[in-house]
Amino acid sequence: MSHTHRIWNWPAALAVVGLTLNLVAGCQSASHPSSAAGTAMTPLPETRTPADTPAPTVTSAPATAAPAKAEPVNAAPPPPQQPIRIKAGLFNAFTDSSGNVWLPDQGFTDGDTTDRPDDMQIANTKDPELYRTERYGMTSFSYAVPNGKYTVKLHFAETYDGITGPGGRVFSFNVEGQEFKDFDLWVKAGGAQRAYIETVNVEITDGKLDITFTPQEENPEINGIEILPAP
Repeated sequence: MSHTHRIWNWPAALAVVGLTLNLVAGCQSASHPSSAAGTAMTPLPETRTPADTPAPTVTSAPATAAPAKAEPVNAAPPPPQQPIRIKAGLFNAFTDSSGNVWLPDQGFTDGDTTDRPDDMQIANTKDPELYRTERYGMTSFSYAVPNGKYTVKLHFAETYDGITGPGGRVFSFNVEGQEFKDFDLWVKAGGAQRAYIETVNVEITDGKLDITFTPQEENPEINGIEILPAP
């Protein structure tokens, strides 16, 4: 029996082995990529699109309570208007038969005062003493009072013995714009030593009652003034 000897072509076999090794290395490189410097690649930082960015949290300021309104303070009511009575020509207080107190002579501009005997009779009054003193020759009277409506009473009596009939004493006076011209006391009262009261309703708007007197024949005279709040 003959033996046949197979002879290997070694150069060709070596080439096949090298090609196989190259193919295996290429597959490994594809499954494990690396950077050109041979180091692992650093992943890029994560970025968000505007749609992915959460909206900022808005914290509302705490509501401020409205300041409490102050309770309205009730204004004190104005003091009640009080009657004012002034006895002309007397420098002490006087109390009449009804218990009313009259203040001493005040509020007049210039003039003089006089008094009559205590036994002088005065008709038409319960208070003859009121008419036994007087102020005469004055030009005005002014007295501070709260604004409002008043009844003003002017008290007169002719007690001067130099006046003996009508026309002996004539004067004019003005009470808060109301004019009384040619006032003849003898005629108004009906003679001497007789009480006469002139009543005037006024409204005070400037805080004071004003009266002016203008002489015509002899001096103006007056015995008392009442300033009474109107009802």
